[in-house]
Amino acid sequence: MSAHSPAGGQRPSSVRTAFVPGSRLRGWVERFGAGHGGYQVRDDDDGLRLLADDGAAALLQAPWPSDGRPGRGADALERLASLASQPRRLGLLLVRRGGYGVAVASEGLVLASKVGSTYVQSRTAAGGQSQQRFARRRSNQADALVEAVAEQTLRVFSSGSFEYVVPGGDRALAGLVLEHPALRDYSKFPRLAYLDVPNPKAAVLKKAAADACAVRIQVSDPPAS
Repeated sequence: MSAHSPAGGQRPSSVRTAFVPGSRLRGWVERFGAGHGGYQVRDDDDGLRLLADDGAAALLQAPWPSDGRPGRGADALERLASLASQPRRLGLLLVRRGGYGVAVASEGLVLASKVGSTYVQSRTAAGGQSQQRFARRRSNQADALVEAVAEQTLRVFSSGSFEYVVPGGDRALAGLVLEHPALRDYSKFPRLAYLDVPNPKAAVLKKAAADACAVRIQVSDPPAS
């Protein structure tokens, strides 16, 4: 990252993501307003946007589409909180080179799950025949990982009904698992926003279930002078 500021002497604002349950959304918004000198609300196509008086902004996005079940309330914020509080069931598939976590979740809680360890070697800069052998070994490991995770995913997903699939971790690996023939029925399910997670241990899976059922908030701080 360059140490120089853009023209005008300002550095670009930083962006961070938070996940807030519908039941706590009003309190979060009140604290945001108090910390930034007040705000205005704008209802955009991509979510509810809070524009603070000091230049900060927050984009609030529902965890799932309304699908004919809109939230109730006197204003857009109440309706968003209501929508996010609906008890919809999700199927989570989190996978990285070092492990996987699969769950059926509702209202932020894990109803059924499986967590396991896997291993796929990292890429190497070596060349020649050794690189080719490494690439074949890495490909075989990835194939074995996809096969094993697909088998466990089918077991967990078959344990209960749900409406949406939530992928997370390594996008490519999660995509390969969902394309596995064993999961062809679930590959047709609508997919919610991708979750960026570390290696899926039990605690990571538990947090992911809560985040997947919460309002996703992207906060942009005021540009620094």
